Amino acid sequence: MKEKVDKVLDKIRPSLMADGGNVELVDVEKGVVKVRLTGACGGCPMSQMTLKMGIERLLKQELPEIQEVVAV
Repeated sequence: MKEKVDKVLDKIRPSLMADGGNVELVDVEKGVVKVRLTGACGGCPMSQMTLKMGIERLLKQELPEIQEVVAV
């Protein structure tokens, strides 16, 4: 499952990197994906919106078994 999630995250990474940030997969357990926003994304006031409306939306769209994405 981690490999599937990482492949989806690879689709998002270029746009995060364009703004000086990135996303790191920490763990996947029971439908919950744990990620760490790094670089500029780590301190950005819009990071929650990026997490929920960008990362979580795409992961749920491509992997229906994903229930939630949380930052750790």
